[in-house]
Amino acid sequence: MKSDYTQALPPEWRGMSKVFTALGDEHRQRMLLLFEKGERLNVGQIAEASTLTRSTVSHHLKILREAEVLGSEKIGKEVFFWINRPFLEETLGNVLDYVRNEA
Repeated sequence: MKSDYTQALPPEWRGMSKVFTALGDEHRQRMLLLFEKGERLNVGQIAEASTLTRSTVSHHLKILREAEVLGSEKIGKEVFFWINRPFLEETLGNVLDYVRNEA
């Protein structure tokens, strides 16, 4: 066992906590599963496919966006979201690298 619990987290782990917190909710996981590769969806499209109200969907999307799990862009009156694949690949890859090499 390593003895220094207070050691600073590695820089490559900074986004990890937010990602795991954001993905810890089943509704947010289901929202991610709605996206096809490269697809952009707006709040209305996601709300139509879910059992949640539009305002609840917006709340969940905000959490996913703030955790950088989703990217977003406002076009006219609509905001479109997409999976931030490069960020997730890097963040989750860092976890896998640690598990493979250190744990």
